[in-house]
Amino acid sequence: MSSADARLGIWLAVIASAGFSLKAILAKLAYPHGVDPVTLVALRMLLAAPVFVVVAWREARRGAPLSARDWATVTVLGLFGYYGASMLDFYGLLYISAGLERLVLFTYPTLTLLIGWMAHGRRITRREIVASLLCYGGIALAVVHDIEVSGEAAVIALGCALVFGSSLSFAIYLTGAAAPIRKLGATRFSALATLVSTVAVSLHFVAVRPLDALAQPAPVLWLAVAMALFSTVLPVFLQSAAIRRMGAQTAALVGSTGPVITVFLAWWMLAEPVSALQIKASRQRNTVMLFSSSFPGTGMDAWTYRVSNS
Repeated sequence: MSSADARLGIWLAVIASAGFSLKAILAKLAYPHGVDPVTLVALRMLLAAPVFVVVAWREARRGAPLSARDWATVTVLGLFGYYGASMLDFYGLLYISAGLERLVLFTYPTLTLLIGWMAHGRRITRREIVASLLCYGGIALAVVHDIEVSGEAAVIALGCALVFGSSLSFAIYLTGAAAPIRKLGATRFSALATLVSTVAVSLHFVAVRPLDALAQPAPVLWLAVAMALFSTVLPVFLQSAAIRRMGAQTAALVGSTGPVITVFLAWWMLAEPVSALQIKASRQRNTVMLFSSSFPGTGMDAWTYRVSNS
């Protein structure tokens, strides 16, 4: 892999991370209008679906037909990556701040490493173990911050558990996505996996809500449109392209800039308080994850790569 590919992969992963980070802010802005998580996720996926339908149709004309095994893989990963992860995450946001949500959700790089070791025998280095421990230490600091602000430890624990489940679901998706992306292509795979998720979300919505629940106030609809475009369509394709260039583990590590972006956006757009403890947690968690792995194709560790290309 060339250094140019690695550099492009880094930028793709960072931009995708920013898009996914914006999702929590938009959801927090929508909830005061009375929309529930299932309806909001359904709006998000249904509004994004036409783009993925067109992309999937275009890519199908160019590629070979999918085998039964390909369809099974896409279905399972779609359910983990954009259905299970989204539902758990949006429910978690009812109970915790956007800043804490992003910190907990971004445990997925460490979970991706662990699943890679369990499923594929990938060796986890001592540096990655230390980085992971420091990462969870940073999250603990953020949890203390939220408890000090809200005083509701049980509610925060529930929210953290839901978001951690979302992180695990997304880590399973990332670990399994590398092989089908190489076979089907990043664009085709992402479109199909997201459409599988859209079907699952729609069935979930129909099972628990009346159809007229989709008729939401204008602010909710506009926020759902923004979420569909900037936090679904664009980052889904960018994330898959980054995985193709860098691999799942490295793409996850580079994407760990998300918590810092979310803390800033939550302060700016939601007026969430930011304490020195929370800043320390974000900085510790982001730094150890970003600098815990070498960038493929560069021959340099992350710190050297960042300094020499700044």
